[in-house]
Amino acid sequence: MKTIGVLALQGAFVEHEQVLRQLGVQVREVRLPHQLQDLDGLIIPGGESTTIGKLATEYGLIEPIRDMARRGVPIWGTCAGMIILAKEVTGHEQPLVGVMDIVVRRNAFGRQVDSFVEDLQVPAFGEDARPFPGVFIRAPLIESVGPAVEVLARLPEGGIVAARQANLLATAFHPELTGDPRFHRYFLAMGDGREGAESAPGAGER
Repeated sequence: MKTIGVLALQGAFVEHEQVLRQLGVQVREVRLPHQLQDLDGLIIPGGESTTIGKLATEYGLIEPIRDMARRGVPIWGTCAGMIILAKEVTGHEQPLVGVMDIVVRRNAFGRQVDSFVEDLQVPAFGEDARPFPGVFIRAPLIESVGPAVEVLARLPEGGIVAARQANLLATAFHPELTGDPRFHRYFLAMGDGREGAESAPGAGER
């Protein structure tokens, strides 16, 4: 049985845990570096990205998570977690793991009252072509991606809201709030036949 860690410093980590358990996965809440050992994957959830980054720095988690990325362990950032994974965040200084070659804009859609749900086409799901209900809550947006990054989903007007770089996955929205487990299944499958650090160009660089 796989063991997936969920960074449990702040934000929507419980909802991820519930989906993972429904999929038959063992879950470990991560708050300290030793809890990252021997994981088959890690989810960095939504919440307040500045707070998550400061707490991750205070508890000594930033460099161990970077090391996981270098070693090819699957890591998924949702909403604020996507910000934490990005190499660059426009117009805002905060602690970042900084392993994914994407440029992200925080709060790209306004305040929490401006939250919305958008049906997204995700070709990576293969034959299951049903639109995915993207739940956007004070969501960021991917402004640009590097050459090694695959775009997985866009808004109808073209904005990038999901992407993958080898063992790294980022979604601007909250799949854990939808009742649709397809993104969680996709993430779990990323760990099958795990690739090494050479498959994640620039992992760990800032």
